[in-house]
Amino acid sequence: MQNDWVACTLPKLLRYTAPLGLLCALSLHAQESSPTNSGPLPAAPAPQQINFIGNSFSEPAPPASSQPVLKNNRLFYVLANYSTVEKHDEFSTLSARTKFKLSIKTMTDPVTVSFLGAIALIGQARNSDPSYGQGLQGYSKRYATTFADTGVGTLMTTSVFPTLLHQDPRYFQLGTGGKWHRVKYSVSRIFITRSDNGATQFNYSEVVGNAVAAGISNTYHPEYQRTFGNTMNVWGTEIVLNTICNLAKEFWPDLRRAIHNRRHPE
Repeated sequence: MQNDWVACTLPKLLRYTAPLGLLCALSLHAQESSPTNSGPLPAAPAPQQINFIGNSFSEPAPPASSQPVLKNNRLFYVLANYSTVEKHDEFSTLSARTKFKLSIKTMTDPVTVSFLGAIALIGQARNSDPSYGQGLQGYSKRYATTFADTGVGTLMTTSVFPTLLHQDPRYFQLGTGGKWHRVKYSVSRIFITRSDNGATQFNYSEVVGNAVAAGISNTYHPEYQRTFGNTMNVWGTEIVLNTICNLAKEFWPDLRRAIHNRRHPE
């Protein structure tokens, strides 16, 4: 019975780990730099304080007006990551066009494409979704489904809902305080986000966006998967994976600097 459960569940978990390689990250997913400007930067107001689960977190100062240059500062030197603002980064409000660029760059990144191909290959080897069959046709269906799942989820949470609701889809690193304090901050960003004008809001883009993406997946998944329970399982898995992504985005810059300092002690 245990082997049957593993054989049934593992392919699903593997398929839903795709976002870890994207926005993490997962869900699985780069600091945003401001464009070159020879003039002085406008002064930023003092950071706001919010309270979450009895803890105060410092929100980054409201952004400037210029559009940032999207940089892919890869997580663990591998995974595509265009959506992290590190502690000392200059940043500005994202236009709707730039929000859609985030999704496009993530989904067309060579590592993303290769990662999703590997996930589909594992599904092929385990014969997940037997209705797809085997051979090139079966692999094509698995890859298309995996790519669509990830692409729709990324589009909803990074571009569509952030544009409609005027929310910022990036992760803003806290970068200070104790480790447990920062862990709680990272988890809270699943439910709390910034608006384009710097205000603190409920993260509808993440919570509702993933729910909509899970519902859309029912239009192209096999009929036996089109159940309410499976849809909720997909939604919950995406939320968990994106939480892990946030943790990686919070602590990876510190680890990256430590590695750099060890390699270049001078």
